[in-house]
Amino acid sequence: MWRRLSQVLKNSILRHSSSSLSPKTPPNPSVLRPISSATATVGSLHRTAFAAPMSTALLRLDDLQDNKRSRQQKTRKGRGIGSGKGKTAGRGHKGQKARGTYKFGFEGGQTPLRRRMPKRGFKNHFSLTFQPVGLGKIAKLINEGIIDSSELITMKTLKESGAIGKQIKDGVRLMGRGAEEIKWPIHLEVSRVTVRAKEAVEAVGGSVRRVYYNKLGFRALLNPEWFEKKGRLLPKAARPPPKQKDKVDSIGRLPAPTKPIPFFPEEKVVGEAQLST
Repeated sequence: MWRRLSQVLKNSILRHSSSSLSPKTPPNPSVLRPISSATATVGSLHRTAFAAPMSTALLRLDDLQDNKRSRQQKTRKGRGIGSGKGKTAGRGHKGQKARGTYKFGFEGGQTPLRRRMPKRGFKNHFSLTFQPVGLGKIAKLINEGIIDSSELITMKTLKESGAIGKQIKDGVRLMGRGAEEIKWPIHLEVSRVTVRAKEAVEAVGGSVRRVYYNKLGFRALLNPEWFEKKGRLLPKAARPPPKQKDKVDSIGRLPAPTKPIPFFPEEKVVGEAQLST
């Protein structure tokens, strides 16, 4: 439709320019007839009123239509052989393609392209993704009254306060950003902690414990209502696998604890040695 409109406008402009450039022929006095003033007035009004519509006579609202093949009609299959898509509907006779479809990537039995190309890169299926949170952000939430520093700060507390996102994949890592803002003792339970963050928390009399939760344990910690809604009991806390046993301090507790577990002297020595390595 727009192509038709542009073509009509172009033709009208060309006609107008050619008519303005062509020399005007003087009127033939032998053809002139006397016209009354009333007739002249009516004629001038008629020309003035209909000059604009007549110049664009081809642009009528009742004549607007789309360009050819601008709207493709849906092919109705199985409506007779005269349509060209009847009976077998373009699928041919018998075979897998006539009755159904074949597997994506199948190339007739030859080695498909996805197997002919070499593998690239490496994906570690055992890697863990921890959501970071800085001490400065926790201190800001404590100052705003969102987090109570007198209670144990767990990963559930961090999620409900908005310190971390809602999607926690493998745990939370405590970072040392804004460590100078921590001026009172706080007790935390997270999955991982950096050396700077642990030193900053312990310098003011606090503690940080690295706890382990598996996938089901995280769901029970962060969303225990889900188990109650399903009529199920909370699962027992799982033990860490051998490869993570040296990277955690204890097994996570369920439901979410409210009081910290004090560190024994031998635990402190082991924890400091693990952080240094």
